[in-house]
Formats: sequence, structure tokens, C-alpha cells
Amino acid sequence: MSSTFPRLAGQQKDYLVAQLQAFRDHTRADPHAKTYMWGMAARLSDPLIEGIAAYYSSQPAVAGTPDPSPQAVAGRNIYTQGISAQSVLACMSCHGEHAEGNSVIPRLAGQHAAYIERQLEAFASMARANEIMHENSKALTAEQIRDVAAYVATQ
Repeated sequence: MSSTFPRLAGQQKDYLVAQLQAFRDHTRADPHAKTYMWGMAARLSDPLIEGIAAYYSSQPAVAGTPDPSPQAVAGRNIYTQGISAQSVLACMSCHGEHAEGNSVIPRLAGQHAAYIERQLEAFASMARANEIMHENSKALTAEQIRDVAAYVATQ
């Protein structure tokens, strides 16, 4: 319900497993992970993590909200084409044509725009460690991050 947290319904099971294990093992160390998830995941066994991930991944995903704004249109262009002048790859090359994700690559479709913005900012600054996402987000401006977030919220 809150854009502080991601929508989990319909998320990729393998991604959920990897993230819950990373919270439990303290290998995902961004500020929100430490504040909210380290304690919650501390006692999760692998079978329990598998069960939680199976439950959330089997739930219907939240549908995106249509947004014909110039911001969402600009975000669609970045998502589908990238920005070659800034060495930013098209997001869809990993996250899928409709931001559905695949295996350990998360579903972005229908996420809160504010949540996506915070994650891209965290990847860009390496507050959330992920070398691939760091390389793809570090050259984005704040406006471009808002644009991409607006677009994926429509999917």
C-alpha cells in the first residue's frame, strides 16, 4: 500500500527468493534493507523463503495505471530504446517488453513510481549494490529516473 515498499503480488519467484535470502544473510545492505528487512528475515529458513516467494509470485499482479503524460512517454522511450549518448541500455532488454521480469530479474510493471525512483537512485549511488544496475542507472538524470518510474507504473 505504501510506496516505501514494493508490490510483491505477481513478482518473480526466483527474485523474491534471492532478495529474502539476501535480507536474511545481510548481503543486501541498502538503508531500507537494514531498517525494515534484516530483522524480519533473520529467522527465515530456506523452505519458508521458498513458500513465501511461491505465495506472492502466484498472486495476481497489480495492473499499471494508464498515464499519457509527457513524463511517462519519455520514460517509455528510455525503457524501450535506452539512451545511447549516455550509455544507458534499454530497460526492456532485461526486464522484458512489458516490465514483467524473468527469474531473478524483477517485475517492474505496476510498481509504485516513487519506489522505482528510490531504487534507481540507490543503484546509481551504489547505496544498493548491483553492478549491472549501477552501470545502467549512474548516467540517468533525476528527470530521466522520474520518467522511467512513471512509465513502468503504467505497465
